[in-house]
Amino acid sequence: MIRRMMLVFLGAAAVCLVPWTVYLAHTLPDRYDTGQWRTAWVGFDVALLCCFASGAWLGLLRRRAAVPLLSATAALLCCDAWFDVLLDWASPDRWTSVLLAGFGELPIAVVLLVAARRLLAGTPRRAVSSRDVEVHTDPALGRVLRALPASAADLAATTGRPPAEIAASLEVLAAGGYAERHGDGVWHATPQYLREPRPDEFDEPHRSLVAAYLDELYERELSLLTWAVAHRDEFGSWARAQRASVRVTEPQLRELEAAYREMLAPYCHQPRRPAPGTREVALRFYAFPSQR
Repeated sequence: MIRRMMLVFLGAAAVCLVPWTVYLAHTLPDRYDTGQWRTAWVGFDVALLCCFASGAWLGLLRRRAAVPLLSATAALLCCDAWFDVLLDWASPDRWTSVLLAGFGELPIAVVLLVAARRLLAGTPRRAVSSRDVEVHTDPALGRVLRALPASAADLAATTGRPPAEIAASLEVLAAGGYAERHGDGVWHATPQYLREPRPDEFDEPHRSLVAAYLDELYERELSLLTWAVAHRDEFGSWARAQRASVRVTEPQLRELEAAYREMLAPYCHQPRRPAPGTREVALRFYAFPSQR
């Protein structure tokens, strides 16, 4: 209901602005002397400064609130370019304003909008492929992935495998986009969001391979949940649990899953060097029809 009302309001506002814009185009004078000129422009630049500073702060905290702030900053930059160019068009500073708009304000606005779109999109979601299944069912590759982040030397010491085999495994993982080497020589797992496959989406022999992979995956999930329940008193403030039962349609369930992904996305992009006090936390989203 709220969404429908907002759409009606936006559409009505657009329609009302058409005659108002035509009226202003025919009645406003070409020249107009005004007061508080300096205060208006200084206040505008102060607002722009606050937007940049707030965007940097929210980006540092990895907050999704940075998305509307980046969009607002981009809009202010476009307004700044528009008024600078038009108001200076008849003055000697005309080309200075054009250059600042073309090589400064507008490109920065585009960069901010692209950054906002990336934050809004979060981690791209893709379907699990047969190659993903082969990688995750390979014991050697699985041990390497679970041991990341680590250097190649640390991986060799942890897994007990020869450095040449570790290097070969890392090369396979890097080629498939599962891991990457940072400038300090430490390998990190690449954040991915994979849609769970259905065996009937694959042809044989991959269908049986995917079915076995899913059976093993959920067996590990049950083992992990059993372990977490058995050790729940040891986690202290690091453990959280929420359970709910809701009545939704299938499209609403998809919306709920999308909202969960959007909420989780900023936390999936871990910094290159995790801050002190961080721990890896297992998060799961399960939704299924209740039998009660």
